[in-house]
Parts: sequence; C-alpha cells; structure tokens
Amino acid sequence: MESNSNQAKHAWRILILLFLANLLNFFDRTIPAIIIEPIRHEWDLSDLQLGIVGSAFTVIYAIAGLPLGRLADSWSRKKIIGWGLAIWSAFTALNGYAWNYLSFVSVRMGVGIGEASYAPAANSLIGDLFPSHKRARAVGIFMLGLPLGLVLAFFTVGAMVKAFGTWRAPFFIAALPGILLSIFFFFIREPERGAAESVQVSKVTPSQPIKKVLKIPTMWWIILSGLTFNFAAYAVNSFLVSLLQRYYHFTLVKAAITTGFIVGITGLVGLTLGGWIADKIHQRSERGRLLFGAFNLFVSGILILLALLQSEEMVLFFSLLLGFGWLLSYNYYTCVYPAIQDVIEPRLRATAMAIYFAAMYLLGGAAGPAVVGWFSDYLTRSAMLRSGTSEMTEQFKAIGLHDSLYLIPVTVLLTSLFVFLASKSFAKDASEMKRSLEGKV
Repeated sequence: MESNSNQAKHAWRILILLFLANLLNFFDRTIPAIIIEPIRHEWDLSDLQLGIVGSAFTVIYAIAGLPLGRLADSWSRKKIIGWGLAIWSAFTALNGYAWNYLSFVSVRMGVGIGEASYAPAANSLIGDLFPSHKRARAVGIFMLGLPLGLVLAFFTVGAMVKAFGTWRAPFFIAALPGILLSIFFFFIREPERGAAESVQVSKVTPSQPIKKVLKIPTMWWIILSGLTFNFAAYAVNSFLVSLLQRYYHFTLVKAAITTGFIVGITGLVGLTLGGWIADKIHQRSERGRLLFGAFNLFVSGILILLALLQSEEMVLFFSLLLGFGWLLSYNYYTCVYPAIQDVIEPRLRATAMAIYFAAMYLLGGAAGPAVVGWFSDYLTRSAMLRSGTSEMTEQFKAIGLHDSLYLIPVTVLLTSLFVFLASKSFAKDASEMKRSLEGKV
C-alpha cells in the first residue's frame, strides 16, 4: 500500500501538470485581447464586433463543457485533459491563418471546444487528490495558471508582434508547448473517485445528477456569483489593453505589459496568500472562507470604482487602484472553488463544475465583452452627438470605452453579495453532503 508521503508527492506532481496546462489555457485565450487594436484597424471592426470575438469563444466553451463535464464523471479524466489540450493548441495555431473576421471567430470557437474539456476534469482530480482542509491551497496553486498565463501573454505577445511584424505570430508560437504537454497527461495515474474523503465513497454513479446538484442552495448562490464575476473578469481582460492605448495613449507593448501587472502579477499574491489565509480561516469556521471572499470582493469593487474615477493624467493612480482591487478579487477562486468541492459529493463534482461553468460563461463571461463592447459603441455615439460633430474620432472611442467599464465595479459588488449569501447556507449543505456519503457506505 502506498505511503501517505508517496501519495502526497504523487498529488503534487499531478497538480504541477494541471497548473502548467491551466497556464497555457489562459495564455492561449488571452492572445486576442492583446492584438485587439491591430485586428480592429485591419478589418475595420466596431467594439461590439471585438467583444463578440471573446463572447463566441465563451458561448461554445460553456455549451461544450456540459457534456464534457458529465463525461469526466464517468470516463478517464487524464485522457479528456490530454486530448483537450492537444485540440485547443492545434486550433490556436490555426488562428494565425485567419483571413477575415468570420474565419477568426470560427477558429476561436474551436479553441473553446478544446478548452471546455479541461476545467471540470481538472477540478474533479484536485478534489480527489487533496482533502478538504488543503483544497484552497491546491486550488490556489492550480489557479496560479490564470495570472501567470496572463502575465506571460501580456509580457510577451506584444514583443512577438513587434519582432515578427504581424499579429499572427503569437498563435503559432503558443501552440507547440500545449501539444508537447498534452502527452504527459496520458501517463499519469488517476486517483480513485473520493480518494481524499474521510469516508468511503460509493462507486455507483448517482441518478439524475444535474437535478441533485441544483437542489443544493449554496450552488445557486455560487452560480450567480460566477455570472457576475466572469462578466467583470472577461470584460476587463478583453478591453484593458485597448483602454490603455486609446484613453491613456500607451503603445501596444507598454499597454500589454501594464495590463500584465494589473491583472496578472496581482494574481500571484492574491491566489497564493489568499489560498493560505482561506484554509486557515476554514479550519476555524466552516463559513469563514466564503465570508473572507465576500469581504475581499466588496473592497475590490470600491477600489475599481475609484480607479475609473481617475483622470487621463492620473494613469499611475488608475493602475495602482485597479491592480490592488484586482489582487483582492482573486480571492474569489480560493474561496468559492473549494466550497463547491465541500458541498458536492465526489462522483458529481465534474458535473457540478460543468453546470457552474456553463451558467457563468454563457450568462457572464460571454455577456461581459459583448455588453461592454455594445455599451462602448453607444457611449461613443452619444459623446459624438453631444459635441455636435459627425466625425467618429479616436477620442470619442476612448471616452466611450472608458465610461462603459463602470459596469465592472457594479458586477464585482454584486459578486460580493452572492458569495456572502452562499456562506449562509454553506455549513448546512456541507454537512448534508457528508451525511449522504456516510449513508452510502
């Protein structure tokens, strides 16, 4: 029988692979947000069309995630991850061959199908590799792939475009490491379902899985929090580089690197320190982890609002306020993701994550870029009409985009409210999950 020490080492080795795949996941999906202005000028696109690039990806990601999440509860999770990673990397390379706007959007949807296989299977594995009191830290390390993927993308993609003289180059470069990494997943040893639980878990797949997940009150509040948080996150990731170029007159490289600090570097602190604090709080109070997340999100929303109130000349204060606000917002992941594992029985966890992702991406992540893009176009036209001119200048487009981003602090504050409401039902739902497992032994 394998010792606890060897089991722990095995768990950490798999977690490192999952982290690396998550890093590539967010690197690949971030590239379009960095090259947004060159694409806009090449194909003469509106902000709504630019927003639809991210929204189309997110819609297909959410729809494909449901059947792939169900598959991850009954089939080999390592094979799902391995094939998914290879597929999304291949489609990333194909993006470099796009010849017009429609072809670009279509290939992004292919990337979305590949990436949809990843999160439910990966989170299910983490739930079986680490016990409840260690999951926030494990999720925090896994989710470090998000900010590090953003940092790597924002710090390098602009330089790639400049070095090769084309926005297409980053897509070709990004594909190779994903294809290579996918091979490793086929050789890992999967843990048994429920291996990290304190009681033995039934090997029978529960009937009516979606209905059982949606009967849990905490899941409803968590799903609502996912809608609002991903609305904010995807809108910021889609338009922050463009805002810095238009409103603050940065070059592409400078705007990308600044964005990397604001939404990427901050995550390294938010996820590592936040995950450690969340686990400590959880050991003292069952609902303390979610309360910690709700408080951080509330402060985050206030700081993001203050950042947007800064004038063009105060770009340093804008960056500092937005960066610190975004740092606090990363605690959403280390508080909410482990909570899902604690209220959902092991053989339903991939399904629960798939439902959660489908809802939050379809109604939140997909809506964010499209709604902000539409609102930006509307405010741009309004600013132009108020000035009494019929000429659509870059100045009006800068004002419209900036003012549309006031939607971000509103949705972050709503996220804080939903996480707080989830904390009120969490203890009861977590206890019922444990009792249901004991009753099946």
